[in-house]
Amino acid sequence: MPFPIYQVDAFTSEPFRGNPAAVVIMDEDRPTEWMQHVAAENNLSETAFVRHQSDNRYALRWFTPGLEVDLCGHATVATAHVLWTEIGVTTPQIVFESRSGDLPVTRISDRIQLDFPATPPNACDAPAGLVESFQHNNEPVAAQFVGRSRFDYFVVLDREAQIRDLDVDFRRLLECECRGVIVTAVADASADCDFVSRFFGPAAGVDEDPVTGSAHCCLAVYWAGQLGRTDLRGYQASARGGLVTMALNEDRVLLQGNAITVVRGELLV
Repeated sequence: MPFPIYQVDAFTSEPFRGNPAAVVIMDEDRPTEWMQHVAAENNLSETAFVRHQSDNRYALRWFTPGLEVDLCGHATVATAHVLWTEIGVTTPQIVFESRSGDLPVTRISDRIQLDFPATPPNACDAPAGLVESFQHNNEPVAAQFVGRSRFDYFVVLDREAQIRDLDVDFRRLLECECRGVIVTAVADASADCDFVSRFFGPAAGVDEDPVTGSAHCCLAVYWAGQLGRTDLRGYQASARGGLVTMALNEDRVLLQGNAITVVRGELLV
Protein backbone atom coordinates (compact mmCIF):
# COMPACT_ATOMS: atom_id res chain seq x y z
CA MET A 1 0.00 0.00 0.00
CA PRO A 2 1.52 3.39 -0.95
CA PHE A 3 2.28 6.01 1.69
CA PRO A 4 1.60 9.71 1.06
CA ILE A 5 4.88 11.66 0.93
CA TYR A 6 5.39 15.41 0.82
CA GLN A 7 8.35 17.74 0.51
CA VAL A 8 8.05 20.96 2.50
CA ASP A 9 10.31 24.00 2.77
CA ALA A 10 10.38 24.95 6.46
CA PHE A 11 11.29 28.20 8.21
CA THR A 12 10.30 30.13 5.10
CA SER A 13 7.17 31.31 3.31
CA GLU A 14 8.88 31.18 -0.09
CA PRO A 15 9.55 28.03 -2.15
CA PHE A 16 13.19 26.99 -2.57
CA ARG A 17 14.22 28.84 0.60
CA GLY A 18 14.50 27.64 4.20
CA ASN A 19 15.15 23.96 4.80
CA PRO A 20 13.48 21.18 2.77
CA ALA A 21 12.21 18.09 4.58
CA ALA A 22 10.31 15.03 3.40
CA VAL A 23 7.28 13.92 5.40
CA VAL A 24 5.92 10.35 5.15
CA ILE A 25 2.39 9.74 6.48
CA MET A 26 2.15 6.19 7.87
CA ASP A 27 -0.90 4.18 8.92
CA GLU A 28 1.20 1.28 10.14
CA ASP A 29 4.60 0.86 11.72
CA ARG A 30 7.54 -0.05 9.50
CA PRO A 31 11.06 -1.30 10.32
CA THR A 32 13.75 1.21 11.17
CA GLU A 33 15.87 -0.14 8.32
CA TRP A 34 13.10 0.73 5.84
CA MET A 35 12.83 4.29 7.18
CA GLN A 36 16.58 4.70 6.85
CA HIS A 37 16.48 3.48 3.24
CA VAL A 38 13.70 5.96 2.45
CA ALA A 39 15.66 8.81 4.03
CA ALA A 40 18.75 7.87 2.03
CA GLU A 41 16.64 7.73 -1.15
CA ASN A 42 15.23 11.21 -0.46
CA ASN A 43 18.74 12.51 0.26
CA LEU A 44 17.43 15.53 2.16
CA SER A 45 18.85 16.63 5.49
CA GLU A 46 15.81 15.05 7.21
CA THR A 47 12.91 12.76 6.41
CA ALA A 48 10.13 12.63 9.00
CA PHE A 49 7.87 9.61 9.56
CA VAL A 50 4.61 10.34 11.36
CA ARG A 51 1.84 8.02 12.53
CA HIS A 52 -1.43 8.91 14.30
CA GLN A 53 -1.68 7.55 17.85
CA SER A 54 -4.85 8.97 19.45
CA ASP A 55 -6.75 12.26 19.49
CA ASN A 56 -4.15 14.96 18.73
CA ARG A 57 -1.11 12.76 19.44
CA TYR A 58 1.26 11.46 16.77
CA ALA A 59 4.42 9.35 16.84
CA LEU A 60 7.28 11.12 15.04
CA ARG A 61 10.76 9.98 13.99
CA TRP A 62 13.46 11.80 12.00
CA PHE A 63 16.22 10.40 9.78
CA THR A 64 19.11 12.01 7.94
CA PRO A 65 20.45 10.10 4.92
CA GLY A 66 22.81 8.34 7.33
CA LEU A 67 21.17 7.96 10.75
CA GLU A 68 18.21 8.56 13.05
CA VAL A 69 18.37 11.73 15.16
CA ASP A 70 16.88 12.57 18.55
CA LEU A 71 15.54 16.04 17.72
CA CYS A 72 14.82 17.97 14.52
CA GLY A 73 13.08 21.32 14.27
CA HIS A 74 12.54 21.95 10.57
CA ALA A 75 11.15 18.46 9.87
CA THR A 76 8.77 18.90 12.83
CA VAL A 77 7.57 22.21 11.36
CA ALA A 78 7.17 20.43 8.01
CA THR A 79 5.21 17.55 9.56
CA ALA A 80 2.81 19.82 11.44
CA HIS A 81 2.32 21.87 8.27
CA VAL A 82 1.42 18.73 6.30
CA LEU A 83 -1.04 17.51 8.94
CA TRP A 84 -2.82 20.86 9.03
CA THR A 85 -2.76 21.85 5.36
CA GLU A 86 -2.66 18.54 3.48
CA ILE A 87 -4.23 15.89 5.72
CA GLY A 88 -7.04 17.98 7.17
CA VAL A 89 -6.21 17.94 10.90
CA THR A 90 -8.24 20.70 12.56
CA THR A 91 -7.03 20.75 16.17
CA PRO A 92 -4.88 23.86 16.78
CA GLN A 93 -2.32 21.89 18.77
CA ILE A 94 -0.55 18.62 17.99
CA VAL A 95 1.63 16.66 20.37
CA PHE A 96 4.43 14.64 18.80
CA GLU A 97 5.76 11.65 20.73
CA SER A 98 9.48 11.50 20.01
CA ARG A 99 12.87 10.36 21.25
CA SER A 100 13.08 13.76 22.99
CA GLY A 101 9.76 13.33 24.80
CA ASP A 102 6.44 15.00 24.06
CA LEU A 103 6.77 17.99 21.71
CA PRO A 104 3.69 20.26 21.61
CA VAL A 105 3.25 22.17 18.33
CA THR A 106 0.73 24.99 17.98
CA ARG A 107 -0.75 26.69 14.93
CA ILE A 108 -0.66 30.48 15.36
CA SER A 109 -2.18 32.16 12.30
CA ASP A 110 0.16 31.28 9.41
CA ARG A 111 3.05 30.35 11.71
CA ILE A 112 3.94 27.12 13.46
CA GLN A 113 5.26 27.18 17.03
CA LEU A 114 7.40 24.38 18.41
CA ASP A 115 7.82 23.80 22.16
CA PHE A 116 11.26 22.17 22.38
CA PRO A 117 13.70 21.40 25.22
CA ALA A 118 16.50 23.94 25.71
CA THR A 119 19.98 22.52 25.08
CA PRO A 120 22.43 25.00 26.64
CA PRO A 121 26.07 25.04 25.54
CA ASN A 122 28.46 24.29 28.39
CA ALA A 123 31.93 25.79 28.02
CA CYS A 124 34.57 23.23 27.05
CA ASP A 125 37.99 22.95 25.52
CA ALA A 126 37.90 22.83 21.74
CA PRO A 127 38.82 19.36 20.46
CA ALA A 128 41.78 19.17 18.10
CA GLY A 129 40.80 20.33 14.64
CA LEU A 130 37.47 21.96 15.53
CA VAL A 131 38.32 25.67 15.24
CA GLU A 132 41.07 24.85 12.75
CA SER A 133 38.36 23.51 10.38
CA PHE A 134 37.24 27.11 9.72
CA GLN A 135 38.84 29.98 7.84
CA HIS A 136 37.72 33.41 6.69
CA ASN A 137 39.42 35.08 3.72
CA ASN A 138 42.09 32.34 3.84
CA GLU A 139 42.94 33.29 7.42
CA PRO A 140 42.37 31.28 10.61
CA VAL A 141 39.50 32.41 12.83
CA ALA A 142 39.63 32.94 16.58
CA ALA A 143 36.82 31.51 18.69
CA GLN A 144 35.35 33.83 21.32
CA PHE A 145 33.64 30.88 23.03
CA VAL A 146 33.57 27.11 22.54
CA GLY A 147 30.90 24.94 24.17
CA ARG A 148 29.14 21.63 23.90
CA SER A 149 25.40 21.10 24.00
CA ARG A 150 23.51 17.83 24.29
CA PHE A 151 24.05 17.27 20.56
CA ASP A 152 26.62 19.64 19.09
CA TYR A 153 29.76 21.70 19.49
CA PHE A 154 29.11 25.43 19.65
CA VAL A 155 31.59 28.03 18.35
CA VAL A 156 31.19 31.80 18.66
CA LEU A 157 33.07 34.11 16.28
CA ASP A 158 33.26 37.89 16.56
CA ARG A 159 31.70 39.13 13.28
CA GLU A 160 28.69 38.37 11.12
CA ALA A 161 30.85 38.50 7.97
CA GLN A 162 32.92 35.58 9.25
CA ILE A 163 29.81 33.44 9.53
CA ARG A 164 28.42 34.36 6.11
CA ASP A 165 31.72 33.82 4.25
CA LEU A 166 33.17 30.97 6.28
CA ASP A 167 35.37 28.40 4.54
CA VAL A 168 34.94 24.90 5.99
CA ASP A 169 37.23 21.88 5.86
CA PHE A 170 34.56 19.17 6.12
CA ARG A 171 37.06 16.31 6.12
CA ARG A 172 38.77 17.75 9.17
CA LEU A 173 35.45 18.55 10.83
CA LEU A 174 34.54 14.86 10.59
CA GLU A 175 37.22 14.14 13.20
CA CYS A 176 35.12 15.92 15.87
CA GLU A 177 32.82 13.33 17.43
CA CYS A 178 29.39 14.94 17.60
CA ARG A 179 26.17 15.30 15.63
CA GLY A 180 27.24 18.69 14.28
CA VAL A 181 28.82 22.08 14.87
CA ILE A 182 26.96 25.36 15.36
CA VAL A 183 28.92 28.49 14.41
CA THR A 184 27.46 31.86 15.34
CA ALA A 185 28.12 35.58 15.82
CA VAL A 186 26.15 38.64 16.86
CA ALA A 187 24.37 40.30 13.93
CA ASP A 188 25.49 43.62 12.50
CA ALA A 189 23.68 46.65 13.90
CA SER A 190 21.79 47.14 10.61
CA ALA A 191 20.45 43.55 10.50
CA ASP A 192 16.82 42.60 11.20
CA CYS A 193 17.91 39.79 13.51
CA ASP A 194 19.89 39.42 16.74
CA PHE A 195 22.44 36.86 15.62
CA VAL A 196 23.46 34.79 12.63
CA SER A 197 24.52 31.16 12.55
CA ARG A 198 25.36 28.18 10.36
CA PHE A 199 25.22 24.45 11.08
CA PHE A 200 27.58 21.77 9.79
CA GLY A 201 26.89 18.05 10.28
CA PRO A 202 29.17 15.92 8.10
CA ALA A 203 29.12 13.10 10.68
CA ALA A 204 25.33 12.89 10.22
CA GLY A 205 25.64 12.86 6.43
CA VAL A 206 24.76 16.56 6.01
CA ASP A 207 27.72 18.85 5.30
CA GLU A 208 25.62 21.98 5.85
CA ASP A 209 22.04 22.07 7.05
CA PRO A 210 20.17 25.09 5.60
CA VAL A 211 18.06 25.98 8.68
CA THR A 212 18.38 23.93 11.87
CA GLY A 213 15.54 24.34 14.35
CA SER A 214 17.12 22.17 17.05
CA ALA A 215 20.33 24.24 16.92
CA HIS A 216 18.28 27.27 17.97
CA CYS A 217 17.43 25.49 21.23
CA CYS A 218 21.12 26.01 22.01
CA LEU A 219 21.50 29.39 20.30
CA ALA A 220 18.54 30.85 22.21
CA VAL A 221 20.08 30.02 25.59
CA TYR A 222 23.49 31.48 24.71
CA TRP A 223 22.27 34.69 23.08
CA ALA A 224 19.61 35.33 25.74
CA GLY A 225 22.45 35.40 28.25
CA GLN A 226 24.62 37.62 26.07
CA LEU A 227 21.92 40.08 24.98
CA GLY A 228 19.89 40.17 28.18
CA ARG A 229 16.50 39.28 26.71
CA THR A 230 14.51 36.12 26.06
CA ASP A 231 12.73 37.03 22.78
CA LEU A 232 15.16 36.67 19.87
CA ARG A 233 15.38 36.46 16.08
CA GLY A 234 18.07 34.39 14.44
CA TYR A 235 19.03 34.13 10.78
CA GLN A 236 20.74 30.96 9.56
CA ALA A 237 23.02 32.24 6.83
CA SER A 238 23.19 29.21 4.54
CA ALA A 239 22.77 29.51 0.78
CA ARG A 240 19.00 29.00 1.17
CA GLY A 241 18.71 31.00 4.40
CA GLY A 242 15.95 31.04 6.98
CA LEU A 243 14.63 33.11 9.90
CA VAL A 244 13.75 31.57 13.27
CA THR A 245 11.88 33.46 15.99
CA MET A 246 12.60 32.24 19.54
CA ALA A 247 11.34 32.76 23.08
CA LEU A 248 13.30 31.21 25.95
CA ASN A 249 10.98 29.96 28.71
CA GLU A 250 13.06 28.42 31.53
CA ASP A 251 14.15 25.02 30.22
CA ARG A 252 12.04 25.21 27.04
CA VAL A 253 12.43 27.16 23.80
CA LEU A 254 9.47 28.26 21.70
CA LEU A 255 10.47 28.37 18.02
CA GLN A 256 8.29 29.87 15.31
CA GLY A 257 8.47 29.64 11.54
CA ASN A 258 6.48 29.30 8.34
CA ALA A 259 6.35 26.43 5.85
CA ILE A 260 5.26 25.77 2.29
CA THR A 261 4.51 22.50 0.46
CA VAL A 262 6.49 22.04 -2.76
CA VAL A 263 5.90 18.34 -3.63
CA ARG A 264 3.01 15.89 -3.17
CA GLY A 265 3.40 12.22 -4.05
CA GLU A 266 3.22 8.55 -3.08
CA LEU A 267 5.90 6.26 -1.72
CA LEU A 268 5.35 2.97 -3.54
CA VAL A 269 7.74 0.57 -1.79
